[in-house]
Amino acid sequence: MRQHLEFEKPVAELESKIEELRRMTSPGEINIADEVHRLSDKADKQLRALYAKLTPWQKTLVARHADRPKAAAVIAALIEDFIPLAGDRAYADDAAIIGGMGRFRGTPVMVIGTEKGTDTETRIKHNFGMARPEGYRKAHRLMELAGRFGLPILTFVDTSGAFPGIDAEARGQAEAIARGIEVCLSAPVPLIASIIGEGGSGGAIALATGNTVLMFEHAIYSVISPEGCASILWRDAAQAPLAAEAMRITAQDLKRLGLIDEIVPEPMGGAQRDPDQALANLADAIALALAPLKPMTAEALRARRREKFLAMGKLGLV
Repeated sequence: MRQHLEFEKPVAELESKIEELRRMTSPGEINIADEVHRLSDKADKQLRALYAKLTPWQKTLVARHADRPKAAAVIAALIEDFIPLAGDRAYADDAAIIGGMGRFRGTPVMVIGTEKGTDTETRIKHNFGMARPEGYRKAHRLMELAGRFGLPILTFVDTSGAFPGIDAEARGQAEAIARGIEVCLSAPVPLIASIIGEGGSGGAIALATGNTVLMFEHAIYSVISPEGCASILWRDAAQAPLAAEAMRITAQDLKRLGLIDEIVPEPMGGAQRDPDQALANLADAIALALAPLKPMTAEALRARRREKFLAMGKLGLV
């Protein structure tokens, strides 16, 4: 069954009634198609009204929705002949970051993504998308491999942040993230990053320092989670909605601030309601972004990428 968020409760009630009516329909009973049509139209209008004025906190909830397409689903839908590659060749394989080679619309590419998992078993396996140093070092290895073979890099980011455990700190988490940014900046091939759900902290930017940064319409991207910000500023995680408003974490705010390049539209009600359409939109956006980058030289790609990120925060940008 479809999972509804708290603010979607009016729509959930209507959709529940629609399902009940559909189950009641059988030969010999009164035709209730007109009533189903009326309720469906009402539910659609309510959904449009809700999503036309989402608050930053509501967008946060949508970005975290359990049914949104995760990185593995994106790769399965967009990448043909995918060959997964594992391990950092130093310590271990971190399942929070998945990657490998494949073809995007006929073009050989290297693909890297943070994977949260879709149920209890897979979420534990992938550590809820929170990578340890070996995960980022695997990403470094794959990016460098892509550079050697001239493969454009596509990254798909969906993480609340890097894993903050003691073991991760002991193995150099901060260095691994910083090195990830360096590898992104120095890549001699096009790098297109897509924020598909949560883009949290350095754990996200370690994979998202690209020539072009795309972002789903209802995704979020921030230096810290709203709950974390609220806990620091007000010592009260319940103030997360206020923090989300202040942090400017939505795609619309970030596009206006020049921190991302393009917003990828989602189906009405979010990517979780129609993943196929959402991923088709993402594929089109990636193809459009990749086309002008493919003929550029390594020097031009590096220079453009570096200038793009050095320009962020300069006075007069916003």
